[in-house]
Amino acid sequence: MKVLWAVAALFFVTGCIGPGVDRSDLVVVIDAGHGGDDSGATAGNRYEKDLVLQITKKLYKEFRSQGFDVYLTRGSDKFLKLGQRTRMADKKEAKVFISIHANAIANKSKFSQVEGVETYFLQKTRDARSQRIAARENASVLQGTDTLSKNVIIDAVLNGPKIIESHKLAIDVQRNMVKNLKSSYSGVKDGGVRPAPFYILVGASRPSILVEVGYITNPKERERLFTSNYQEKIVDGIVTGVGNYMDNRKKEINL
Repeated sequence: MKVLWAVAALFFVTGCIGPGVDRSDLVVVIDAGHGGDDSGATAGNRYEKDLVLQITKKLYKEFRSQGFDVYLTRGSDKFLKLGQRTRMADKKEAKVFISIHANAIANKSKFSQVEGVETYFLQKTRDARSQRIAARENASVLQGTDTLSKNVIIDAVLNGPKIIESHKLAIDVQRNMVKNLKSSYSGVKDGGVRPAPFYILVGASRPSILVEVGYITNPKERERLFTSNYQEKIVDGIVTGVGNYMDNRKKEINL
């Protein structure tokens, strides 16, 4: 119960950037979903765990090039438990926590129809689609956690200020990702910003989002996702979105 009460007491941390400001104190923690024996979604002999690791490594380089202090929860093919993934964000006093994933559907007859880039922030929802996606991603990180504990953990933070800031962060990241992708690729679908009860977003006491970079089950999107140029467009969009979020926070704080 000590862990549950600790989660309930968590508060978000924000920062700001601007011209002439040293960004080295703006810490970003990036989580590559799945890993090790947990391959995540699979299709066409491709694995989610490999894709998201490729993208997070590119994100690491781009954030560093922009002056941010950035850390990865995993830099190799290994599985991390829920606590391990979010603990780093608090340990490093990160300004934002970003978990990278790839989406999938079970209905093979709709593989070519369902696609799109989506960004999620923590919140309960009645939307069946969001619930389904959250359930798939939660399955691996919640191994051994009983139902009561799950509900206490998520209820502890749903009404906190972190949720509002996470929503704002998600909007900035989603907008810039889609803008970047559409500038070079046709038929890119904007899946929008959505609330969902992702437990990976609960533990970090700061604005946190989960990015579904596309559907690995969609043939067209899968092919694009595993190309360096497409990944770089996603990465540039995420980094720009985080920068915009930080700028907006600075304006709000100085009002």
